[in-house]
Amino acid sequence: MRTNFFNILILVLVSFSATAQKKPARVLIIGLDGFSTEGFKTAKHPNLDKMIADGVLSLTTRPVMPSITLPNWTSHMTGSGPEEHGVTSNEWTLQKHSLTPLLTDKDGYYLSIFKVLKEEKQSTKIAYYYNWKELINPINKTYLDEVSFEEKDQYKENYLKAYNFLLQHKKSPALVFLYSVHTDHAGHGFGWMSPEYIKAIEDVDVEIGVLLDKLKTAKIYDDTHFMLITDHGGINKGHGGVSMNEMQVPWAITGPQIKKAGLITEFNSNKNTALVLARIFGISKLPDSWTGTLPKGIFK
Repeated sequence: MRTNFFNILILVLVSFSATAQKKPARVLIIGLDGFSTEGFKTAKHPNLDKMIADGVLSLTTRPVMPSITLPNWTSHMTGSGPEEHGVTSNEWTLQKHSLTPLLTDKDGYYLSIFKVLKEEKQSTKIAYYYNWKELINPINKTYLDEVSFEEKDQYKENYLKAYNFLLQHKKSPALVFLYSVHTDHAGHGFGWMSPEYIKAIEDVDVEIGVLLDKLKTAKIYDDTHFMLITDHGGINKGHGGVSMNEMQVPWAITGPQIKKAGLITEFNSNKNTALVLARIFGISKLPDSWTGTLPKGIFK
């Protein structure tokens, strides 16, 4: 009888373990434009702190050059630098650009993590929320299930949409990109490290806390990976140069597959984000033109 009991117990435990391992990968990317390392160190952001407490934080991540918006967000999502993806300015469009990308999809866009996911993991649900209209120009919307643009630097409605999307697709693998430009515009309008810039960071941290609490209530927080990414820092009221204020940014990740490593100082680049996402979702084949690398020691 005891032998049968223990055999049954082992089968139950194995079955439970297998079920746990089959939970769909889920990632929420929180993107804050112009969020410098200096700003991270100065502003109060208790909700971001709690979010990444069990994961990895880099405060020495390097943007790609030039240290401006569109080349860097494109690098995050394509595992490549401007020399590969061809986005060298904020004025880039599919119809008008100087540098030809190394590889493109059938529509002429450089190969993004969204394309890679949709082609290898077809059940993955992908959402893209933004409030700077040029941001999506290098991204092929074909691979996105939901797209939402919020005007006039507003972002709260997109935060609500992101929650609803994650809840609706909680049984599917899901990637949500949730971006806001208001932090960057505070830097341009009032100066990086001005009281208004710091307030912009602290204000969005409150909204991040609301979103995280709702995910906890819905019981999908613990199974979710969270990323904090940005494009560049700033100095005075601008950016685009090579000062450390512009060329050093925070980058963080936490979640079921991530080690609790705390602050890391190993080399990291905005080009690495897409490779981390590919690893989380179990992508087996990456584009040959991607030049990012997987940061060492962050996965369990």
